[in-house]
Amino acid sequence: MNQQEPLKIGLCGVGTMGQCAHLKHYATLNDCQVVALAEPRAKTAELVAKRYNVPTIYADFREMLSAQALDAVVAAQPFSRHGLMVPELLAADLPVFIEKPLAGTIAAGERIAKANQQSKGWLMVGYHKRSDPATMWAVEQIANHKNSGELGRLNYVRVTMPPGDWVVGGFDDLIDGGDPSPALETDPPSDDMDAETFEAYTGFVNYYIHQVNLVRHLLGEKWQVTHAEPSGLLLVGSSESGIPCTIEMSPYATTRGWEESALVAFERGYLKLDLPAPLAAGLCGHVELYEDPGNGHAPRRITPRLPAVSAMRQQAKNFLAAVRGERPPTCTADEALEDIRVAREYIRLWKNQ
Repeated sequence: MNQQEPLKIGLCGVGTMGQCAHLKHYATLNDCQVVALAEPRAKTAELVAKRYNVPTIYADFREMLSAQALDAVVAAQPFSRHGLMVPELLAADLPVFIEKPLAGTIAAGERIAKANQQSKGWLMVGYHKRSDPATMWAVEQIANHKNSGELGRLNYVRVTMPPGDWVVGGFDDLIDGGDPSPALETDPPSDDMDAETFEAYTGFVNYYIHQVNLVRHLLGEKWQVTHAEPSGLLLVGSSESGIPCTIEMSPYATTRGWEESALVAFERGYLKLDLPAPLAAGLCGHVELYEDPGNGHAPRRITPRLPAVSAMRQQAKNFLAAVRGERPPTCTADEALEDIRVAREYIRLWKNQ
């Protein structure tokens, strides 16, 4: 493709996340053009297309794929539909972006990963925290210090995410034409869990899979669950190289604000990462690196000045850069499959099933 031409994007689904987490960014980036929407709610689709200057509407994503020339597809769908829908999208041999998690069950995730291997396109899974400028800076610094050894071993990774206001007004401009959503087919439930356990698994995957992914991203390697605290507040794990890690899921809750954080501890220093609410506009995270290498060197704290861009917007930029071949996708299908496997093991330990 001509590197100077805007990429042609087709968007599947203009519900809350489709509009407010994705379409609003792609529609306002200069290096792409949203040329088509696939949305079964005709009135809502018409209003959304008018707001965001999208020229073509389709009631079904299959029709869009067969009729529209596209460079990539953004599919903001419930993850319970991914196992049915995503393999069809990948069969079009285009780059595809989906929201997290990869799928609602491991079986569906494995089908998607296989379809991804067979496609001439590829899949990027939307773990937007990886695209926050603070996280991007943090991961680079962690890798540098692991390689240099200046701060000693990487000792520990902890992520804390108490429930709070994750929307912060991000749905205020949501367009709803009032037409009801049609009944859509979803993936079957997992066959190795009873209904109550599967509900717990689905709730965990829906809410905490971001943190499962973030732990691996900060560690720079795979990890597994070793303990599930019976209260459901704490998950304990260990990485491939033996680094302990924890996820504190809901030690407390806030009605205002968002207080998600991560600690990456070396022997002689640490990195602290604070992330904003997922739909916060024009706001990135805050990161502090503390270095105390000893040997006569004075300790120092580094707090970088980062661009005022939200993780969701930077994620859209990162996807477009991947479509152009300028960088790899921020999270692949195979990586995302690891997340739901970790989640399944956590539920097995927590619920004993």
